[in-house]
Amino acid sequence: MKIFYAVQATGNGHISRANAILPLLQQYGDVDIFLSGNNSALKTSLPVAYRSNGISLQYDVQSGGIDIMKTIAGIRLRKILSEARFLPLEKYDLVINDFECITSLACRFKGIPSVHFGHQASFISKKVPRPEIKNPLGEWVLSNYASGTRSVGLHFKQYDHNIFSPIIKPSILNAIPVNEGHITVYLGHYADDLVVRQLRQLKQFKFHLFSKQVESVVQADNIKLLPLSQAMFDESLVKSHGVITGAGFETPAEALYLGKQLMVLPMHGQYEQLCNAAALKEFNVSVVDSMDDYFPVNFNKWIFDQRQSLPISLSTPVEKIVASVIHGQVPTLVESPVDFMATA
Repeated sequence: MKIFYAVQATGNGHISRANAILPLLQQYGDVDIFLSGNNSALKTSLPVAYRSNGISLQYDVQSGGIDIMKTIAGIRLRKILSEARFLPLEKYDLVINDFECITSLACRFKGIPSVHFGHQASFISKKVPRPEIKNPLGEWVLSNYASGTRSVGLHFKQYDHNIFSPIIKPSILNAIPVNEGHITVYLGHYADDLVVRQLRQLKQFKFHLFSKQVESVVQADNIKLLPLSQAMFDESLVKSHGVITGAGFETPAEALYLGKQLMVLPMHGQYEQLCNAAALKEFNVSVVDSMDDYFPVNFNKWIFDQRQSLPISLSTPVEKIVASVIHGQVPTLVESPVDFMATA
């Protein structure tokens, strides 16, 4: 079997998941990776056969949100349509799409079936938690940015029949968590100086701050700045007292699996993260709106809160999830059509 696996490279979670399941996919056949996007900070040894800048989110690190104008300015629609038309999906027996728009377009142009796989695929179900105030544009993006003829979703728990528990990479799955007292921090959507300014006020606590800006470990008062290394981050996470990060999927899932106290700061303007935050509240996770001058107060309320974050349950072995992707054993939900594709 020849397998085409499209991986979104905006952020790090999709690549981390691909690294975890690639050996299992390779048991079924040869796997070619299509890596789309240009702002992942993780190095990867994935067998990348095709690359594209795709559509990548650009961040305003001063506000902790998406820079809409830069994101729009970076979209090359003509190039995306051309790449979709020439992507050679015809030579593959199975197309797996982890929230990648060019592959979704190519499948529709050529009438090729595909599996919409990953966290975003879970949002096809209306049973997945949403914030109190829904965002119509955000809902449209979750339903239309990528799609497939069937879907296999991942979420913090099984909200619907085609949604499985998170895939935890072996380095975390097999770890024995301990508590060495520090707080592991990764807030890639904020500038380091903003984060450092607030953490320095909390002098009685030790922080491991992972940064895109440093190439070696730097000690700054009560803060240890570390480069973005998967091995270093995993070690810090396993040995931490608690974790502060964005409201993505992989890192919060890993923190909850390890039984760590968790705080999330959703990225402003990123609707999926607001949905994740709504789900995480069910696990006693602290949700904080912004890294502002009120942050130390929020931190102290969180760190001294007697409500421990609830651990997630890995109810589905990763081998079964991969088997469902390959064989289509999971009942499917009908995905929304992508309106602009029909007229492209």
